[in-house]
Amino acid sequence: MNAESLNVMNSADHSFEFSHCEITKAEKDGGGSLYDSDKKERARGQAEDNSIKTWMPEAQSSSLHLINIFSIASGHLYERFLKIMILSVLKNTQRPVKFWFIKNYLSKQFKDVIPHMAHEYGFDYALITYKWPTWLQKQKEKQRIIWAYKILFLDVIFPVSLEKVIFVDADQVVRADMGELYDMDLKGRPLAYTPFCDNNKEMDGYRFWRQGFWKERSGGRPYHISALYVVDLEKFQETAAGDNLRVFYESLSKDPNSLSNLDQDLPNYAQDTVPIFSLPQEWLWCESWCGTATKSKAKTIDLCNNPMTKEPKLQVRRE
Repeated sequence: MNAESLNVMNSADHSFEFSHCEITKAEKDGGGSLYDSDKKERARGQAEDNSIKTWMPEAQSSSLHLINIFSIASGHLYERFLKIMILSVLKNTQRPVKFWFIKNYLSKQFKDVIPHMAHEYGFDYALITYKWPTWLQKQKEKQRIIWAYKILFLDVIFPVSLEKVIFVDADQVVRADMGELYDMDLKGRPLAYTPFCDNNKEMDGYRFWRQGFWKERSGGRPYHISALYVVDLEKFQETAAGDNLRVFYESLSKDPNSLSNLDQDLPNYAQDTVPIFSLPQEWLWCESWCGTATKSKAKTIDLCNNPMTKEPKLQVRRE
């Protein structure tokens, strides 16, 4: 089974008012249950240090609707990728943009640079996090913890006022207006992902979702890639999608052979309960799975790992 483990957040009680990302701690309760939606809702938006650092340029007084972009990076290489991703988003839209970064693994250098970058290029940003709760099975490997932060905390890590957010991988380059994706009708689904491409026939032998467990589990639905996805936070909260994903995580993470790609396997596994809207294929292109024929139509380009060549992502980008 291919799937990966997920994180759950602290259910500590907090009330807050979101205004330029100012959060006030009101009350803390060290207990709590993974499935307690009432406590979870009151805890939503809690940062580990009870604050979110932010910067708001004058340009964002625009009447155009704000685009919220969520990302995570670890290590200087991925922080370099992240800066490129930020600039590619800004280059292709006239709308104001706010970036939300998981701060846990960001270097001091990046934290020092991002305010200057925000000022120079005219975007807003926030550094957010959630402390891993003691009552949720914890991942030990750094990469798996990072994957978990991509999917398990979606219903609580952002302020209640946030309606929608787009996750974009740090190593992705955007070539279209993300406002188009932000405004897309998800047909009532809480999540929207792009299915894996299938036009690069050289990779047919590596498409694990077409055989065995995943073929049976999918029931004819696409297997989606996790490098880019949209979260309708209101629908996510309304349908208890976060609780449902954590229930699946608790069950699957007990098996060490389960959730091998946590952030990707978990939402694909849970499609019966947490339905996914499949985005048009052009929203995510990577050479490994898509081939070169469709590259000209790509709205984002991702540095997918190539299971055939195992070529490092940095080498791919240099080429």
